Formats: sequence, structure tokens, C-alpha cells
Amino acid sequence: MKIYEMKSTLLPLELLALIFVAYSPCLVSAADQPNILWVTSEDHGPEMGCYGDKLARTPNVDSLAVKGMIFKHAWSIAPVCAPARTAIISGMYPSSSGGLHMRSMVSMPVGMKLGPQYLREAGYYCSNNSKTDYNLREPGKVWDDSTNKAHWRNRSEGQPFFAIFNSTKSHESQIRTRPHKQITDPAKVRLPAYHPDTPEVRDDWAQYYDKVSEADADAGLHLKEIADAGLAEDTIVFYYGDHGSGMPRSKRWPSNSGLHVPMVVYFPKRWEHLAPKEYKAGGTSDRLVSFVDLAPTVLSLAGVKPPDWMQGKAFAGPHQSQPQPFIYGQRGRMDERMDGVRSVTDGRFVYLRNYFPNVSQAQRVAYQFETPTTRVWNALFLAGKTNEAQSIFWRVPKAVEELYDLDSDRDEVHNIAQSLEHRSILEKLRNAQHEHVLKIRDVCFLPEREIHTRSEGSTPYDMARDPAKYPLERIVAAAELSSRLDPADVKELISFLKDRDGAVRYWGALGLLMRGPATVSSHKSTLQAALDDESPSVRIVAAQALGLYGDNESKALALSTLSLLASPETNGVMTAMPALAAIEALGDVAKSLHDGIASLNPNGPSPDGRYDSYVPRLIANIVPEAKPATKSKGKKKVP
Repeated sequence: MKIYEMKSTLLPLELLALIFVAYSPCLVSAADQPNILWVTSEDHGPEMGCYGDKLARTPNVDSLAVKGMIFKHAWSIAPVCAPARTAIISGMYPSSSGGLHMRSMVSMPVGMKLGPQYLREAGYYCSNNSKTDYNLREPGKVWDDSTNKAHWRNRSEGQPFFAIFNSTKSHESQIRTRPHKQITDPAKVRLPAYHPDTPEVRDDWAQYYDKVSEADADAGLHLKEIADAGLAEDTIVFYYGDHGSGMPRSKRWPSNSGLHVPMVVYFPKRWEHLAPKEYKAGGTSDRLVSFVDLAPTVLSLAGVKPPDWMQGKAFAGPHQSQPQPFIYGQRGRMDERMDGVRSVTDGRFVYLRNYFPNVSQAQRVAYQFETPTTRVWNALFLAGKTNEAQSIFWRVPKAVEELYDLDSDRDEVHNIAQSLEHRSILEKLRNAQHEHVLKIRDVCFLPEREIHTRSEGSTPYDMARDPAKYPLERIVAAAELSSRLDPADVKELISFLKDRDGAVRYWGALGLLMRGPATVSSHKSTLQAALDDESPSVRIVAAQALGLYGDNESKALALSTLSLLASPETNGVMTAMPALAAIEALGDVAKSLHDGIASLNPNGPSPDGRYDSYVPRLIANIVPEAKPATKSKGKKKVP
């Protein structure tokens, strides 16, 4: 019998409908899926009226909070934009995908997609107005439109939408742009304990409050557009900032001051069944929420089960999870400056583990030093005019472990990591951080160059799951021992330098460097042998150690090694950056290299053209009179 002759009793209408829905996920009626609007702002902590800040003027988000709900404990993954957005869009920790370091531009494994791609497959119109700035390469077409003209209005009739509107009004660059018509009275600003009380600092904070008001006004416009279109009862709204304020010691530092963000959600009556279980209009939630949770949450709201590889947990929709006991933060390379910090909170206590205690919290990132507060604060510290709380930011070495009680120390300036009273808290959070690193297979314990070289032909995420290419437990153990600065560990550090894995040898050399003059002097021959290591990362660290603390013979060998490795044209940007940073750290010891540094061609092979500004900045720090070099463009292979 021909198909068109089959009687309807063989395929009843109910069965036909089920088949149609099962094989046509993109054609589900908009009536079955909510619209989802994300309104975001940059470099913006919880300095808002709805979070109890009496100086803030944020009527639009405050009004949203009155009918919606505030998350009291929302954390960005990273205290700077690119890795934070990388976590948001992917649902993965950037240290797991390899996208933690600024502008690192790594690829995702085949088959993995970014959040909006799943939504588009489910029938959503996805628009982003307009910033992306991910550290991940987009795996195909992510947005229907991602421009400054992108808007949910451009969807097909009746189509559900997921739309992001991002305000740049409160960005770090805007709190220092002058002239500025001052609205907030600088005298009324509450200065955090770590900032000195100077006119410059007060002016910057006051301008920040003014800019937050402008970001709030942008939010009001987008909310009004939804209301004017008659879509307020069809649209779930999220408002959040991308990390803490753009002021120094907030932006770029992964403590609560850099990671705590405002997050307000509103679920119309029609969609309250999708809200977090604790949702109450006008209420607050104690749930710990992380940026890595946003992608799985928005998929859940759309009725899409988040893929198992997403590391975040949905906190709303049919696939929402139970509240998590901890949320995590991380800091990697900030522009031209390498660092490695991991943090965790249970909502009250904040724990930080510093894997590079030999550099300060305030490494000289050129962009951060454009803010007047940074410059005046640094000048006061160098003049010996800062108190204990104000000096922590600049001091070297920084504490290996930090623990703060936000109930009694909101500014995180009283480190209680050595307190016997808080020993159990310290151990709980330390263990949580350690287990998290292993669980997500944090790939950023490798020198950055090796993240790229070891994953050639694959991706950092895939490579990190191959024990032959990335023996994670061994490397993390080396990093933890290396950075805890215990002199009793030196014998084991020497053994690390004989390990077959270059990253273990790297941490062995770094551990000797971080223990200072006596340790380096006692193990001069070991470090001199490391100058011939097959890994450039090991050679650079050994050279820095000998250049700082060796005898004249060692210093000469160190300078020769660094001179050979400093050329981006010859060695690639990923080798030249740490070599130049080491030369800068040597100060006048490396003065004989300065003429050669000034004449370097800053262009060389790199993972992506977005690295191009870093080498010129490092050269300018070493030789301020060097002429700015022309930047190259485009992706280049890492040698």
C-alpha cells in the first residue's frame, strides 16, 4: 500500500504531533519558550541601591529588584572581562578550556558549542549588542546578529529571543576619563581600607558611581523597550556586572572585591515555574552563583538539557541543580604580566592560593597604571606613606595563602590564614580549591607557551585529558610545593629539575628562584645546568634566578641565555614575553642588553594577533626611550 493511501487510524493526529515535535526542535511554538533578556554592565561591582549602597543612584535596576530577586553571592569567574565572558558563553572554567590568560584565543574541542548555538538550534533568535571579547574561538556561527545594531526586534514574527545588551559606561577606562561633570560628592564616598585617602582616589571613586548610574540608565532603556513592546510578561530578565569595579584591587584581583557582582533576575508570573526554587518577588537568594552557571541556566530555561561537559550548574529551569557549597575564582596572565591565583568562597570566607608569590598583586600592567588612583597609591607606597592595609597590594612576596572573613573584614585586609581559630575553615577551603583544580583538569599550571605547543593539532581541553601529555597531579603537586616557600623543600625541588616533564622542571626552577639568594647561590650548578634545558620556560626561570642572585659568572651566563630568547621574531611571542619579563625583573643587572632590546622586531609567531601589544609594552618598560614598533596582524603559528 502506498503511503498516501494509509488510513488515518494508522497514524493518529496525536502520534503525528509527537513525531513533528521530536524531529523539529527549532519549530517549537514561542508560546512554549520564554524570551530571555540579559542586560549587562562592565567593571561594575554591587555598588547599587538594591544592594544597600546608599550613595548609589540606580533606580532602574533597583526597580527590577523590587519585583524580581537579588543573588547576594554571585561571583564572576575572573576579575577581568575576557576570561569572565569566556566562562559565561561556554559554561566551562577558562582554566579548563585553556582560555584563562588574556586574549589567549584557544579552540574548543570538536562537537562542543557555545550557549547561543544550542539556543538557536532550539528555535531562538540570538542577538548580542555587541561585545564578545572571548578567549575562545567561536566554533561556527554563534549569533544571529552580534553587532551594535543587534536587537531582538529583528527576529521572525513569534520567534522567542535570547538578547544581550551590554553597557560600557562603567568600564575602567570611563572612570578616569577627564574632563568629567562630577555628580557624586567625593567627600561622601566610602573608601575601602586598602585605598589611601587622597583627592585623586576620591575623585576616581566618585566618577565610578556616576558611571554606574549611566549604566543603570542604559538598563532602564532596555527594560522600557520590552515593556513598550508588550513583552514584559513574556520575558525573563537578568541584570549583572561582568566583574568587580574598575578600580585597582577590584579589577584583576580574584578576591571578593574583584569577583563579587550584582545579579538581579526577574521572572514574570507566567514563567515563575522556571525560577530558582527559592525565588520570591522582592526577595534575596543566598545561593552561590557563578558565571560558569549562566550558560547551563539559560539552556535550562529554554527547555534544553545542558550538555554533560558544561561544568556549571543550572540554577533555574527544569534542569536546575541543588545549591553548590562553593564558587571559584581564578587569575592568570593579565595582559603582559603572568600570575597564577585560585580562589574559593563559601559565601562568608574567601580563600586565595597564590602560585606566584614572588610577584605583587599590583604587577605593573600598563593599562591599570593609566588610572590616577593606581599612580598616586604607588607613589605613596614607594615613599613609605601607606599603612599596613594599603601596603598589601604592592608588597613582595605576597602571602602564599590568604583567608578572609567577609562578615568582619569586608575589604579583605586581615589575612587569618595563620589563625588557629580558623584552621578548620582554612583546610576546608584549601581542600575544596585543590579538588576543584583536579576535577576540572586546570590546564593553566603549564607555562603558557606549553598550553599551545602541547595541544598542537588538538585543543587545550583535550590535551589536558591525556595523562601522557598532561600529568596533572604531578604538575600541580610540583606547583604547590614550589610556591609554598618552605626552605625544607629544596631537596625535592632539585629532584623536580630531573623530571621528564618540562612543566615539573619549570616549577622546580621557579621554586629555587622564589626562595631567594641563599638557595640560588647554594644550587648554582643545578641552575646553570638548567640553562641548557630543552624547555625555554625552564631556561628563562633559571636565567632569572642566576641573574638576580648568582655570582658574576652566573650572571653572564644568564644574560646570554635571556638575550637569545628575547627575540619574538626568532623564538615567537610566547617565549619572548617571559624572557623580556625576566630581563625587566633584573633591572640594571641586564643593562648591557638594553640596546639590543630597543632594536628588537616585536613581531613574531603567536597564537593570535590579539597578543601583538604585549611585547611592545614589555620593551617600553625595559627601555622607555625605545620607539613604538608597528604591530603585526592576524594569527601566527607558535613555534
